[in-house]
Amino acid sequence: MKFVGAHVSAAGGVDQAVIRAHQLEATAFALFTKNQRQWCAAPLSSRVIDQFKTACVKYRYGPGQILAHNSYLINLGHPLTKALEKSRCSFLDEMQRCQQLGLTLLNFHPGSHLLQINVDKCLARITESINIVLDKTQGVTAVIENTAGQGSNLGFKFEHLAVIIHGVEDKTRVGVCIDTCHAFAAGYDLRTEEKCTETFRQFDDILGFNYLCGMHLNDAKSGLRSYVDRHHNLGAGNIGKTAFSYIMRDPRFNNIPLILETVDPEIWPQEIAWLKAQE
Repeated sequence: MKFVGAHVSAAGGVDQAVIRAHQLEATAFALFTKNQRQWCAAPLSSRVIDQFKTACVKYRYGPGQILAHNSYLINLGHPLTKALEKSRCSFLDEMQRCQQLGLTLLNFHPGSHLLQINVDKCLARITESINIVLDKTQGVTAVIENTAGQGSNLGFKFEHLAVIIHGVEDKTRVGVCIDTCHAFAAGYDLRTEEKCTETFRQFDDILGFNYLCGMHLNDAKSGLRSYVDRHHNLGAGNIGKTAFSYIMRDPRFNNIPLILETVDPEIWPQEIAWLKAQE
């Protein structure tokens, strides 16, 4: 079964994200559990937690259909010790918020070397960061998102993700989220069924579908191997609709959140309906 939805706003409280997903007729959704552009947030109150859990039960969203996303400020591979510790503390807080809400998936961008340390050292710091936080939490999987490779961001190669996962001690609590726009911008072609087959063969060989915990379904304004992160509506960008139809028909993508982050929320209902029709 396919779980399809969008990254919805949690303005007014995290329970409002559940309601907004239901209004889209989505069977999955993503959300920020706090402001994604601020380091600190008020703790979740018992009332807010209860409202979120009640809404999830009412609208029939289980933990496997919800992909929380952490703050954009966090850099788990930061080259400077003080900034790295700040990111690790924030990542721990995000994991703990997921625990409180009964969520089991926390999606995050792996990190950046900022041209100050080499790739291997940065990947090692990311792995160490994940291990530290997993050791202090339980029940939540760290879901690493591939990147477009913009700037000094790592994670744009499947091999980067494999190195990180290899070093994670508890492999039952680590996985990946593949963003189609990011993959395309990083050089993984998705424009035809044949190219999709080759890209996901590489993914399976290097990482394995057993680590796939979610996807972001986005077309790309940016070009193949441009290393530029620019999302577009499905079928309106350089990927086209073939890849998304391919994903919806392939059972390897069953039972994980398939999340739109396309640029026009007004047409999310139509995009979700179109995706469902491809099954």
